[in-house]
Amino acid sequence: MTELNTLGDLLGAANSQFQIYDLGRRVQHIDMMAFHQIEAMTTPYPYPIQGHAQFAVVFWNQHKQEFVWFLKLPLDEQGLLNPAARTQFIKMVLEALGQDLTQALSEDQQQQMGNHPFAFKPGQEKLAVFNALVRKQLGQQASSQYEFAMQYLTGQVPAQQWQQLGFQGLADICIRLTDLDHLQAISQGLQQGADEAVVAMCQCLEHVYLPDTLATEVLQKLKSSPELRLMLLRALASRPEESAQAIIWLEQQGMLDADALLTIAARNWLALKQEQARTIYFEALALQEQHFFNQIFADIVSIPALRTEMLGTIRNPDRSPQLSAAIGGLFRATRT
Repeated sequence: MTELNTLGDLLGAANSQFQIYDLGRRVQHIDMMAFHQIEAMTTPYPYPIQGHAQFAVVFWNQHKQEFVWFLKLPLDEQGLLNPAARTQFIKMVLEALGQDLTQALSEDQQQQMGNHPFAFKPGQEKLAVFNALVRKQLGQQASSQYEFAMQYLTGQVPAQQWQQLGFQGLADICIRLTDLDHLQAISQGLQQGADEAVVAMCQCLEHVYLPDTLATEVLQKLKSSPELRLMLLRALASRPEESAQAIIWLEQQGMLDADALLTIAARNWLALKQEQARTIYFEALALQEQHFFNQIFADIVSIPALRTEMLGTIRNPDRSPQLSAAIGGLFRATRT
């Protein structure tokens, strides 16, 4: 058998078609060219989380069996995939399947493939969004919860009946918001739904790109419903400009606390490419305890899209004394 060095090699040898989805910070599709570059270690993993790549491999073999691997692979200091861990996983697959990778898998083999050190279990919310996204991309129907969710969002069901909402149904609608009917339903639900339904909807919206009108509505809702501010902030994850406006508003209202800082690092990190929002963010971060500052900075600086801006923050001569002290503490912790 030809030596199999990458996941792409492995799945190709099995005559499988496959797609890759990030499930670390947000649920999002990774196109094949980008994934091949990641596997070739010519580019860092774009969405690292706690030093790892967390992604799903969805594939179909020649027997039309459909499988999903949820993989958590370590990254090196440059954000590149750890080749040793990947090689170990590939060896485990080969041991489970034998030399004929094109065979149909038995139930025992399928179970064995789900139990290994590199597996992880996504949270229920991310799993629902992931299922909705895969269904949509494969041209499959939405879940059985879709119909009631549409009825609820469009006001055909009283807002007080939010307990009957299925998260999967909301995910199906949010993933399909490019359709005008779905977009209008989301907008209506955002204004008229119970707070619990709005929170659940925000947990879905954080994984999809919001069109201009909806992004504006979410930002306005954030400013008028401060009790829901963190969830509405998460919903703006795909919109750096509106996220930056939210950061500025939260600072003006004295609401840029530790929870907000965590939310921004985990979901709204692209807003930190905007200078004003970045300055406000790090000045607020510097007021937190040193270990919290160190943890958040280490997490953000690992994101390839932000690394240049983060290093610029360290070198900025106009930073406040508080931020200078926090950066000094970061350097001391790094040396020890």
